Amino acid sequence: MRTLHIDTGRTMQGGQWQVLYLVERLKDATLVAPDDSPLFTEAHKREIAVRPATGKWLETNPALVHAHDSRAHTLATLNLKLYRLPLVVSRRVGFAPKQSLFSQLKYRFVDRYLAVSKYVAMQLREAGVPAAKIRVVYDGIPIPASTTKPKPGRVLAVPTKFTEIPGIPVRITKNLFDDLQTASVFLYVSEMEGLGSAAIAAMAAGVPVVASGVGGLPEVVDHERTGLIVRDGDYAKAVQRLLDNPNLAAELGAAGREKAIREFSVEKMVESTLSAYNEILR
Repeated sequence: MRTLHIDTGRTMQGGQWQVLYLVERLKDATLVAPDDSPLFTEAHKREIAVRPATGKWLETNPALVHAHDSRAHTLATLNLKLYRLPLVVSRRVGFAPKQSLFSQLKYRFVDRYLAVSKYVAMQLREAGVPAAKIRVVYDGIPIPASTTKPKPGRVLAVPTKFTEIPGIPVRITKNLFDDLQTASVFLYVSEMEGLGSAAIAAMAAGVPVVASGVGGLPEVVDHERTGLIVRDGDYAKAVQRLLDNPNLAAELGAAGREKAIREFSVEKMVESTLSAYNEILR
């Protein structure tokens, strides 16, 4: 199956890594990205077929086009009207879709929406997208072969609109996968989240997660089973509970890793995506 993938992101965030994981595992896939973007550079380094967004990328004669962000969706819509190619659009953000006339027109030309969570799927339905066009495809994370022993008391967090915890040092990560190898707790504070791939990465590493109860995060973190969900803003209490009870932290971390392997592997993401493609191309 020859597929064309468009991502216009200028930074290398969770969505761009998902595009990379997917495209490098598909046969006859071509990626379109800005030629000055980290995604373009990383794809070229991995010997993935990649073309600049300004090029004549429809010459690849794809059977299907997959737009991985909002601007890519716009580009695909404007081009595909002439070619009548099936269009798949990934929806990864936690906020509600726009209701402008142009946005509504864009929605009509989509054959399948791949919502990153059930929460995002619900938002699409509420915006008027038919449920028959929506499939939930969770992020996929490379699962480490094993976990390492964490340093006691090390709390790790990603850079967000984050409130410091008095009396508890919190390390802001610059290299998530490396830093998780020595973390004892992973803190994910967010005002809105489509899913939360960083929380999945922590679970895959066996690190218990304390996360905000917003968007798709409660689909990732099962409260009291794979981590702790905070809805009242008292992150200090949840983090301190895990620091004071290493046995509980270990139990939650082990259960989180099992869930990540079962539901959030890269292989599972690719399988679910291909299933959506095949529905359209039958």
